[in-house]
Amino acid sequence: MDGGEKGVRLALVGFVSLIALVPMLRLLWEGVAPAGSPDLSIVIETWTRSATLRALRNTLVTGIGGTLLALILGTGFALLVALTDIRAKAALVFSFILPLVIAPQVTAFAWMQAFGPNSPLLGALGLAPPLGTRNPLVGPGGIILLLGLHHAPLVFLAVRAGLRLVPRDLVEAAQAAGAAPMTILRTVILPLLGPALAAGTGLSFVSAIGNFGIPALLGIPGGYTVLVTLVYQRLAGFGPRVLPEVAAIGLGLAALAIIGLAVQRWRIRRDDVRVVSLAATTPGWRLGTWRPVVEASVWVFMGLILVLPFAALIATSIVPAIGVELTWERMTFSHYAYVLWDYAAARRAFVNSFVLAGLAAAVLMMAAVPLAVLADWRRSRAIGFLAIAAEFPYALPGVVLAIAMILVLLKPLPIINLSLYNTVWIIFAAYLARFLTLAWRPVSAGLAQVDRSLEEAAQGAGASFIFRLRTVIYPLLAPAAVAGAIIVFLTAFNELTVSALLWSSGAETLGVVLFSLDQSGESTGAAAIAVLTVIATLALMGVGAALGRRLPQGVLPWRP
Repeated sequence: MDGGEKGVRLALVGFVSLIALVPMLRLLWEGVAPAGSPDLSIVIETWTRSATLRALRNTLVTGIGGTLLALILGTGFALLVALTDIRAKAALVFSFILPLVIAPQVTAFAWMQAFGPNSPLLGALGLAPPLGTRNPLVGPGGIILLLGLHHAPLVFLAVRAGLRLVPRDLVEAAQAAGAAPMTILRTVILPLLGPALAAGTGLSFVSAIGNFGIPALLGIPGGYTVLVTLVYQRLAGFGPRVLPEVAAIGLGLAALAIIGLAVQRWRIRRDDVRVVSLAATTPGWRLGTWRPVVEASVWVFMGLILVLPFAALIATSIVPAIGVELTWERMTFSHYAYVLWDYAAARRAFVNSFVLAGLAAAVLMMAAVPLAVLADWRRSRAIGFLAIAAEFPYALPGVVLAIAMILVLLKPLPIINLSLYNTVWIIFAAYLARFLTLAWRPVSAGLAQVDRSLEEAAQGAGASFIFRLRTVIYPLLAPAAVAGAIIVFLTAFNELTVSALLWSSGAETLGVVLFSLDQSGESTGAAAIAVLTVIATLALMGVGAALGRRLPQGVLPWRP
């Protein structure tokens, strides 16, 4: 190991420790020792309050309900796309993945505009509920529905990956024995999908209990509080003096996520069935005369979950005011001009979100390559621990990370006496911790398909590790690294869960401004911002699709 590699190792250890380990350890210390010595009284007091227990119950209800719906939708769609001869699979996969890529607060806001009594779209069609009635999506039912739709792609991706590992010869043997497709599915394929189903279920549950945008927009108006919104309401109402209390709630959320992940790993190990095959399952079962019906049903479903809410967003953004009937004569684009030019907070939010997402994507793209190389090619316990630490902030609910960042950065940094609290840079630090794994995973997938002989030849010729990184490894992994950067930018650009607790005046993000406009009743301005963010998301997904053939399979989730 040359000096350059040692330096890179030390730099990565310091980087991951600062952005991931230190905040989490500080959160743990605040929860168990708020006064500097071990004291669980605040934890006990917080978790025995009726408000906290009610929020915990609501979190479990919506988290489990949303996960079950995601499991049904994601598994069914994966089986349909992977095992049948349904047409236009690429377009279907893109459409099904889209709800995962679009920010949850945008999804929730769009659905509220689609089905509420003030919906301009339903009003123009004469289908709007009577004025004054409650939006049917407000409350646990709407939260479960949207959590299920938003996280179904996670299950789909896990199950699709599992289907690629099911041996074709087992399926062909069952077919040769005369087994019907449903029998093969029940007795061969689904038993082998146990680990994939467990992985998708675990990811969906952890994401559901940490989701802020959907329960905030659909729960707060109806007084339905979950743990993440309880933390937000407590901090928004009382400020830093309730940090010990919200730290206790954050530790409870972290424990809930860890339990979910532990159950996931237990199920994966319990259902692990190892098989050896040279070909994956692609039976292409014919739907026959049912194919037009199935295809029409799937596309109607896609229209309901994508086209209708987005059309409602557009309709809300071009009416003069909420409650005014949408007609060609009354159509206006003044709300777009307002949020782009006249509303100072929205202008700042566009700049802040673009800069923060861009910087986070660039920094993490550069860090992900050496981290992937050391984790995959230089296996050691220290690097393995570093990799786990890098994934931890993303595995836990975002609100937990936000609380940890507040605890670490509330006071000025030592030595340099610089304060990041109440600035955009505390959000940037949280983004680095939160999204490191999103940049690292595509690079790791790309590294698995890279021939290491070029790097070994350069090493044999006496090239230093830094020189090999710059001239061999980075050029080889550039497509995967760019793909990871696109995923980071997409996620950070529309993020709300972390920034909802970290923003301050002058440090707004797009997610915060949209949420604030909706809470203040300015739905038309919020709709204009939501439409612009969806357009930006689709454009970036298009850039990723343009990279298409140069990327390893599975790097971009919307690529079949």
